[in-house]
Amino acid sequence: MYQKIRDLREDKDLNQTQVAKMLGMSQTGYSKYETGENDIPTQVLIKLAEFYKTNVDYLLGLTKNSVYYKKI
Repeated sequence: MYQKIRDLREDKDLNQTQVAKMLGMSQTGYSKYETGENDIPTQVLIKLAEFYKTNVDYLLGLTKNSVYYKKI
């Protein structure tokens, strides 16, 4: 999961500070998610999935399908 959020960020040519700002947190706090030092809270995981237009299952490694599902 941690590598996926880093890969998604890099694919969008974003730095950690930009993603951290979107999440309303510090770059250091976000960095700890990417390294696996801290677990990612569910609400943050959902925000990341929405931001990258993918689904939580993909981020968690439960599926290889990164298709975005709209909220109902």
